[in-house]
Amino acid sequence: MKNRIRIIAAVLLAVIATDVKAKDKKRKMFNPIHTALVSQTIAPDARAAGMGDVGAATDPDVNSQYWNPAKYPFCISRAGLALNYTPWLRSLVSDMDIAYLAGYYRIGDYSAVSASLRYFSLGEVYLNYDGTGDTSNAQTINPYEMSFDVAYSLMLSENFSIAAGVRYLMSDMTYRLDAGEKSASSAFAADISCYYNNYINIGPRECQLGLGLSISNIGSKIKFNGDENSEFIPTNMRLGAALMVPIDEFNRFTISADANKLLVPTCPPQEEGENDEEYDLRLDDEYYNISSISGMFKSFGDAPGGFKEELEEVNWSVGAEYVYNDKFSLRAGYHHESENKGNRKYFTVGAGFRMSAFTLDCGYVIATAKSNPLDQTLRFTLGFDMDGLKDLFKR
Repeated sequence: MKNRIRIIAAVLLAVIATDVKAKDKKRKMFNPIHTALVSQTIAPDARAAGMGDVGAATDPDVNSQYWNPAKYPFCISRAGLALNYTPWLRSLVSDMDIAYLAGYYRIGDYSAVSASLRYFSLGEVYLNYDGTGDTSNAQTINPYEMSFDVAYSLMLSENFSIAAGVRYLMSDMTYRLDAGEKSASSAFAADISCYYNNYINIGPRECQLGLGLSISNIGSKIKFNGDENSEFIPTNMRLGAALMVPIDEFNRFTISADANKLLVPTCPPQEEGENDEEYDLRLDDEYYNISSISGMFKSFGDAPGGFKEELEEVNWSVGAEYVYNDKFSLRAGYHHESENKGNRKYFTVGAGFRMSAFTLDCGYVIATAKSNPLDQTLRFTLGFDMDGLKDLFKR
């Protein structure tokens, strides 16, 4: 009996030790890419959000400014405007939200100008809060991030267009206790993108093929007051493809996919036997002292885990959209991010309704893990077709 107990105890200890080692290895492998102004990576509109966060090559719409502004010259309407709203992380807090306003105007038949304004509010934050539930004596601040951008897009041929844009970004997230005031930081960035649109025959059906590439937030690093080092902004490359298949006169189906990578260097982890001072010195040399442009090129080959980890830094999204009579839409999609880079994995669903003058869309996130704070996130979009409004007022 004693020998049996010893054997069972030894097995249990071996299992526990193996489990601890596995968890420790998994913890060491967790190495997400760090950037400031993370709100810039959040999909702002309900249509794309309902399709798994795809948008680089989908049909042009008023919110193309975020995904790929080169799509605007292919829009049918002369002009459009959209207001997007997302209650953010409502499973954790009740007063965080994102508002996004986007619009465009086509100049002639071959070019367009567009702009957008994003405002990300973190709600009320209490300073000097004692945790008793009484906030009457606590100081309240309202941190936020915002950005404003404009873009110009040009059709170079009947199938291909390019776009360029500039963006101003501001973060009011820090508070200087010594000065008793909030401190805002800002940065400037540029976007470049291209879009290809053509028709191909698949059996008896003439299908629409779209290909898109967008590189956004190519710009300066941002430095927060009180911090010695400047942080990278989320420079991002998105490559996408979409195929629209008409079923009949009233029904069509679109499948889309995007590959997304942050063009930001990976922060090197602390090595075994390396003390904090040595690690900080190495960080300054290998990370913080790198310019944003150098960091873009470095981001393709600096992952500590080699090529395998580089592939883990690519996020994948797939989505589908069914449209009936250009009026009703149903959408679904899936977004995948590696467990070692953030583990944002979720399904999405959405729906839309279109009239001649406006559109109404909603999107909903269903996280694969219930502990994911993105679970049950809702997005809403109200869009206006200026040609439709013009015709409406003429009646």
